Amino acid sequence: MLTNLPLFIGLRYMRSKRRDSFVSFISLFSLAAMALGVTALIVVLSVMNGFDREIKMRLLRVVPHVTVTSPQGLNMTQINQLETELKAGGEDAPVQVLSVVPMLQSFVMGSSRGNQTGLVLQGIDPESRTGEKLAENMISGYVGQLQAGEFGVVVGSQVARKLDLFVGDRLQLTLPSVTVTPAGVFPRIKRVTVTGIFQVGAQVDASVVFIHYRDGQKLLRLGDRFQGVQLELSDAFVADNWLSAQGDKNFLGDSLKGDLNWRTWSDNMGTLFQAMRMEKVIVSLLLSVIIAVAAFNIVASLVLMVSDKRKDIAVIRTLGATSATVMKIFVIQGLAVGSLGILAGTLLGCLLAYFVGDIVAGLEALSGSYIFDPSIYLISALPSEIIVSDVAMVVGGALVISFLATLYPAWRAGKVLPAEALRYDH
Repeated sequence: MLTNLPLFIGLRYMRSKRRDSFVSFISLFSLAAMALGVTALIVVLSVMNGFDREIKMRLLRVVPHVTVTSPQGLNMTQINQLETELKAGGEDAPVQVLSVVPMLQSFVMGSSRGNQTGLVLQGIDPESRTGEKLAENMISGYVGQLQAGEFGVVVGSQVARKLDLFVGDRLQLTLPSVTVTPAGVFPRIKRVTVTGIFQVGAQVDASVVFIHYRDGQKLLRLGDRFQGVQLELSDAFVADNWLSAQGDKNFLGDSLKGDLNWRTWSDNMGTLFQAMRMEKVIVSLLLSVIIAVAAFNIVASLVLMVSDKRKDIAVIRTLGATSATVMKIFVIQGLAVGSLGILAGTLLGCLLAYFVGDIVAGLEALSGSYIFDPSIYLISALPSEIIVSDVAMVVGGALVISFLATLYPAWRAGKVLPAEALRYDH
């Protein structure tokens, strides 16, 4: 306790003196800037997390959680056997396989009214769980209008916009195969009818076209076989962990000799989510500049304080305080300002992040206009999700920056010599 006595005396002595108003203003400005930076980071990261969650939830309505493909294809007997093996754990399994749906998929070229775009053609059973979830996102037409033999398709809203398509229009599909005739080699082309338009609000709207699986088998010349199966899990967000837990299980015995390719929804959408993660990192770095400015203000206020308190530093040095003790005094002073700003910013940031949707809705009601037009952004409210790890990262980073900002002024204070400070004091 006695070893800390000079530190306590120094802190009380510093605080007992009348502080210069300009130094106080700089310190208050530093506190406000730190609070503003922490608040902005927490709110922006929470909103980005909300958009990330919203996109994933929209994608998982129509995108399979896990796909299993085989180069040789799978017949219905093998698919039924695979479904039995995957559901062997029953309701006791931590992650359950809710459905196993046969899969047909191929890249095609879509053409209409002189417009062309690359598409992903997927076969679907309108009565399956996938068909039911797709029906919830239809904006025109019905999934049930997909009938075997009629070669109807359901297209995404962005596809319909690109190709100027409406329900009842004809769409030309160019398949990635050719037809050899005595007259030469020609690409395989099939004209289909648009029976519906869906809108999920994610990437699939601009690339996916659904067709009845029977018609898909004919177009892809698969006979009664499928390219693989699509799995729906009880918790899609643990698909990667579930797949890792399958290990080296020998599904389907030796019939395919383990020649199965497993992919999760995060693998198929890896580019999208990687871009979103990179965007989050870049935005965080840019907003961290506000915290850096607050740190520079802490440096400035402490440097001015050192100059203003040279006589006080000399006095406490004569009372027995060492250079290290003086450094601790100024480090504590700087951290006090930074910590108060971080605490205020954390509380304010979490409150704003939690109620940001209501705040934006209130502003829209007052202004009579949309800040985020649902017809463009496909959302009716600004999403937000507070993640504890993000808040902890912001708080920890701000504390480290605040501590580093105190080192140089504290070092300068520790170098003040009592004799020289008192010699020139008038």
